[in-house]
Amino acid sequence: MALNWPWRRRAANENPYLQQKSAQGFVALQFDREARWSQSGYVGLSRQGFMRNPVAYRCVRHLAEAAAATPWLLYERKAEHSEHPLLDLLTSPHRGTDGASFFEGLYGHILLSGNAYLERVQGSGDASELHLLRPDRVRILADDNGWPVALNYGVGAQKRTIPLEEGHGLHLKLFHPLDDHYGFAPLEAALMALDIHNASGSWNKALLDNSARPSGALVYAPGETSHLTEDQFERLKGELEEGYTGAAKAGRPLLLEGGLDWKSMGLSPLDMDFIAAKNTASRDIALAFGIPPMLLGIPGDNTYANYAEANRAFYRLTVIPLVTRTAKAISNWLGPVYGEDLRLEPDLDRVDGLSQERDALWQRIGAAPFLTDDEKREAVGYTSKGE
Repeated sequence: MALNWPWRRRAANENPYLQQKSAQGFVALQFDREARWSQSGYVGLSRQGFMRNPVAYRCVRHLAEAAAATPWLLYERKAEHSEHPLLDLLTSPHRGTDGASFFEGLYGHILLSGNAYLERVQGSGDASELHLLRPDRVRILADDNGWPVALNYGVGAQKRTIPLEEGHGLHLKLFHPLDDHYGFAPLEAALMALDIHNASGSWNKALLDNSARPSGALVYAPGETSHLTEDQFERLKGELEEGYTGAAKAGRPLLLEGGLDWKSMGLSPLDMDFIAAKNTASRDIALAFGIPPMLLGIPGDNTYANYAEANRAFYRLTVIPLVTRTAKAISNWLGPVYGEDLRLEPDLDRVDGLSQERDALWQRIGAAPFLTDDEKREAVGYTSKGE
């Protein structure tokens, strides 16, 4: 919006037409025809969402931390391994990083870009390390048929190629309806809500800096032929800017000289009600991530009876599907490196958010008289004593 502000006073001979029509006021307003939205992509969504918006930040952290805290189980056919080099690798991917922090970064990449890239580096002997690659630095290389075969990772002028075979590189992605190789970020689906939430916060901050109301108008009408001189105009402008603008000077009485009158131009309470708009945008952001608004303290549209029910829905509908698909992808990627029949699964019995479901299952199985002890163990996910 371009404004011809009154402070930009024209010279008397700058526009003869306006000089002749001095009794008429004229302000030129120019609005954009379309709304302007923030940049998409990993960098734009990270800056405008995760690094600037508290709702998007909490959604990413809440989901990434919950998924990263889910423990793993490793099976070889039906036998469970409590100790294995693959479990050690996932517990300590590389020097100085624990498994929870590593997977929190992995899930953060998926949520902010729709993609996550991993590289396995072979060390001395049988030792291996896992490293995360920042999504905005990775490009997918395809063969002549269009199938992805390698990752091109570049930092500055340095670039290298990581093949997507034999356990070297792994690409995790969310479904994208219009792209064959890259995933679609949840936050990108909530881009309009994200910009509305950020814009309403900036607008409220500007209102607070101006005493929660826009500037009024000083009307000078001592006579038809009188007008403010240049010196009077500049002195009045300086006094208003230095003595009456800003939150620290809100409410100060305005001393007016003869011929000056103050006309307030305040907003109505309906115009200033941005809280409802921010809450609506917050719910849309939480919806894109699959997080019940109740868990984030967002009022309105609470479809769950209590917090515990909302938390169970969050784990069942959002966390567990994300962790399960990640476990299957890593199993297919690293399984052939350590053994053909290795299979990773999330340990749902150790997830606190599902404790009530687990207790109800154990009660039902324990009260079934037609099941043997081995059948009961197998029904709740444990192997029988004979295996």
